[in-house]
Amino acid sequence: MLDLLEKAVLTAIGAVAITQKRAEELVVEMREKYTLSEDEGRDFVERLQGVAEESREKIRQTAESEVKKVVEMLGFVSREEYERLARRVQELESRLNS
Repeated sequence: MLDLLEKAVLTAIGAVAITQKRAEELVVEMREKYTLSEDEGRDFVERLQGVAEESREKIRQTAESEVKKVVEMLGFVSREEYERLARRVQELESRLNS
């Protein structure tokens, strides 16, 4: 189940990376066809990079949310909860051994 989720996330991230590469190629094509200035091309790339970064952040947030749902569904505990319980067990064992 987690492997499937991991593959989906990596595929989405890959799609965003490919989209950014394609956007850069598009800028080169646009500069040639529509005689964009270097500044216009740079501005366009910066805007596209901003959109790509927003997309990556949304994907990351969605992936994190979905992973949490899967973890809860499978009944796994978080690292924090595990460590809290481990400390509690140690404290109880210390009391029993005293």
